[in-house]
Amino acid sequence: MRRPVKKKSHLEPDIKYSNLLVAKLINYLMKSGKKAIAMRVVYNALDIAETKMSKPGLEVFERAMENVSPNMELRSRRIGGANYQVPIEVRPERRTALALRWIIESARSQKGKPMSEKLAEELINAANNTGNAIKKKNDMHRMAEANKAFAHFAW
Repeated sequence: MRRPVKKKSHLEPDIKYSNLLVAKLINYLMKSGKKAIAMRVVYNALDIAETKMSKPGLEVFERAMENVSPNMELRSRRIGGANYQVPIEVRPERRTALALRWIIESARSQKGKPMSEKLAEELINAANNTGNAIKKKNDMHRMAEANKAFAHFAW
């Protein structure tokens, strides 16, 4: 018997920009329920990005998300006693989730600056198609390209 389909919880848009993606970024950044701190960090990061790029912060963020979102990913498939890495197209919800995760991960991996500065730097880098998050996406695409021979196992 199949398990029941999980109901998606609906997210409220954030206060300042009334944007769902920004609200999602805040929730991904939040640690142990401290939403106010996460909001402050995200809004400061968007303000810093706005001053450095001289474009609206939301535009920089959306451009970064566009650039970081992967199109293909690898899934392990066990066929006849062997594991194959099968390239599969990424669903839209997962695409945004991966992009947000990679941006936050690469911002957290930097050292010696406040989080808002690190996040702003990562967003700017992602908007300019550079940085760790973009590198991660390119690595994933390269791996998917290399394993294209096993694409017929995707069903």
